[in-house]
Amino acid sequence: MDLEMAREVFHEAATLLHDGLALDGLDEHDARAVVSGLSADLVVEDPGAAVRARSQAVSEHPGDLHDPEGVSASYLVAAAILQL
Repeated sequence: MDLEMAREVFHEAATLLHDGLALDGLDEHDARAVVSGLSADLVVEDPGAAVRARSQAVSEHPGDLHDPEGVSASYLVAAAILQL
């Protein structure tokens, strides 16, 4: 995949997530964490499994997240919206 195609794919994903309110209710810090995690997960061999695993990991090890439950749920909503 070339760089321009990758940009188009990520733009489409961002639009779907925005329109689907996947990050709604998260503060800027947590929304940024979700976007960062999704960016990493969407380029692996099985993005659906990666996003679900990240959702579970956030629940078990929230780190510096302000709303770990909301972040975990956002990953699952994103997976559903993106049909992963």
